Amino acid sequence: MSDVYSFREGRIPLLVSVPHDGWQIPADILPDMTGTGRGIPDTDWHVSKLYEFASDLGAAMIVANYSRYVVDLNRPADDAALYEGQIATGICPSRTFAGHEIYFEGTAIDIGARVERYWRPYHDKLDAALAEIKEEFGYALLWDAHSIPSRVPRLFDGELPVLNLGTWNQRSCDLSLENAVMAAAQASPYEAVLNARFKGGYITRHYGRPAAHVHAIQLELAQRAYMNEKSLEYDQEKAFPLIQTLTNLLRAFQEAARR
Repeated sequence: MSDVYSFREGRIPLLVSVPHDGWQIPADILPDMTGTGRGIPDTDWHVSKLYEFASDLGAAMIVANYSRYVVDLNRPADDAALYEGQIATGICPSRTFAGHEIYFEGTAIDIGARVERYWRPYHDKLDAALAEIKEEFGYALLWDAHSIPSRVPRLFDGELPVLNLGTWNQRSCDLSLENAVMAAAQASPYEAVLNARFKGGYITRHYGRPAAHVHAIQLELAQRAYMNEKSLEYDQEKAFPLIQTLTNLLRAFQEAARR
C-alpha cells in the first residue's frame, strides 16, 4: 500500500475518487513554504468524510493523503492547461486560489520528481482499480469528488451553485447517465449546473471513455453546503441533507448504467 493514498475495495461498479482532501506535507517540502502555504487553504475540506456513505453503498474509494500543494492529482503530468483563457493553478501550484505565494521566493520545485513520487502512484492505482471493475462488471463508473469555497473572486464571479457537475461537455460520460444524474440533481434542494465553470479536470477527462464503457463525472461542491467556510469545521446538520442528495446522485448514476 502506498502512503500517497488510502483505498477501500468495493462491491459495485463504482469508484469514488477524492484527490484534493489530503493535508499532509512532506518534511523536506515544508521549510520552503510560507505561512499561508502551510495553512493549505485550498484543500477540499472534509470531502472524504462527506462521502463515507459511499462505502455503505458498496462503492470503492481512493483518497489522497498529501495536499494538492505537493502535487495536484487532477492536473495532467505535463501540466497542460485544462481551461483555455482562465487562470491555471498548475500541477505544483505556486500561488493559492486567492493569489498568495505558497513558497518563499527563490524556491526551486522539482516537478518531475514530485510527479513520480506523489502523482503517479495515485493514478496507477486509479487506473488499475477501474480496470478491475470493468473486468468484473463489463463497465466502470468513476465519480470524482471535489469541493471549493463558495466565493473565489480570482477564479469565478459571484457565488458558486452548490452542485457543479462536469462531464467534459458530454465527452467523459454517456448522455443517458449524464441525464439521469442531472435529473436527480435538479430534484434536490440545491441549485445544480452542468458543464459550467467546472467541466471536469484531468481525472474526469482522462479516465472517462464512454466508448470503452468507462463513465466519469466530476462533482464540485460549494463548501457552504456542508461546513462553516470561516472556521473550516464540518457541519453535521448542514451535511445531512447533502448526503441524502449525494446518495441519490450516485444511485442514479448506477441505475442508469445498469439500464
